[in-house]
Amino acid sequence: MQDNPQTPQLPRIGLSQGDFNGISYEVMLKTFSDARMFETFTPVLYGQSKAFSYYKKNFGMESPNYALTRDVRQAGDKKFNIINIVENELKIEPGSPSDSSAEMSVLSMKRAADDLQNGLIDALVMAPDNPLVAKSNRDFLLSFHKEADPLQVLVCGQLRIALATGDLPLRSAIDQIDIRFLVSKLDTLAQALKTDFGISSPKIAVMGVNPHSGSIPMGDDEKVVKAVGDAQHKGLFVFGPFSASQLFAAGLWKKYDAVMAMHYEQGVFPMKFLSTEGYAYYWAGLPVVCAAPLHGPAYDIANQNKAIPDSYRKAVFLAADVVNHRREQ
Repeated sequence: MQDNPQTPQLPRIGLSQGDFNGISYEVMLKTFSDARMFETFTPVLYGQSKAFSYYKKNFGMESPNYALTRDVRQAGDKKFNIINIVENELKIEPGSPSDSSAEMSVLSMKRAADDLQNGLIDALVMAPDNPLVAKSNRDFLLSFHKEADPLQVLVCGQLRIALATGDLPLRSAIDQIDIRFLVSKLDTLAQALKTDFGISSPKIAVMGVNPHSGSIPMGDDEKVVKAVGDAQHKGLFVFGPFSASQLFAAGLWKKYDAVMAMHYEQGVFPMKFLSTEGYAYYWAGLPVVCAAPLHGPAYDIANQNKAIPDSYRKAVFLAADVVNHRREQ
């Protein structure tokens, strides 16, 4: 989207509201209370101004002020924009999910995803949500891109960990791993590192499945060895397999631009352990940009002004950075 060919518009970042009974509005308010956030992108919340005002008043926050708009194309720069997804009264019950909060989360996601598919926003950032609703919302977004090979990539600074398989039972995740599958995921990651992070010749470390995979490949690790070889023949700079202790205990991961983990916990644990200032993820391999913080709605601290916004802020900046890198291609 451009004002004119010489002046690119600030990236327009759509925000879904997540579960308004959790910490979603709190981390949003804390993130955008810093006026510097509006210098590099324009936020548009698909949510409810009443919920925004409710939490802002409860936390005694003076900023940010918001502007209502009915059409995302009319969203103003240098301000926090809200599109009210409904005009109904809402019952906010901090601390527990409700049918109403789930319904509004789904509606928020659908409105935002529609504008994302139609190119009216440049990226979408999902707020913390009930895990079941969050999965449904992610599936809805991915349903628009059945031909794509989406790959979840966790990011905190220079630490990037891709998850070859999603949050599946371990046995199901391992059953999903085969040579062609891994080569495809490695290719998706390599291309994403080029287009989304500006790394011209990315190097990728590949984790194994079993203990001691770096020195004694066995069982499923033989598939990983073959996939690494096939990916190298395609011209990708991939290496491994490595065990988790090899990569993370002594900081070997720092020699690579990204790590490919075989299953969810194998990638999420080192990310949470090594990252002290928040972490986020986005979907590589999609023509659209969608990011989110790597945590849930934290109902136990909802409405207590205890939520730390670092991961949500990381997700917003991650989305904006990917948009800007893609614009440079």
